[in-house]
Amino acid sequence: MNFLPIYRMMPTWTEDLSSRTFDEIVRSLDENRAWHRELRLKASALVNSRLAKEIRSEEYAVNREIGKQDAAECKRRGSILARELSRRRYSPVGAFSD
Repeated sequence: MNFLPIYRMMPTWTEDLSSRTFDEIVRSLDENRAWHRELRLKASALVNSRLAKEIRSEEYAVNREIGKQDAAECKRRGSILARELSRRRYSPVGAFSD
């Protein structure tokens, strides 16, 4: 079983959320949560494959490192999106045009 392309599922992403609507921010947050769930499932499958000796330790190590990087990126995006969502929810009335 080959696991090399199991990660890197999210496209490139910009931190500039000013042009996005409130609904787009919510949708992006939902997509990020789904990505997080998928990363957890893939990491679990990777561990199980290694324990079952279906993949070599080198392949496991490479994929695990990629998974850690993706998890960190997922967490970073989630924090940015949550902060922006909170900022828009609790801003003074009329401060944003959304």
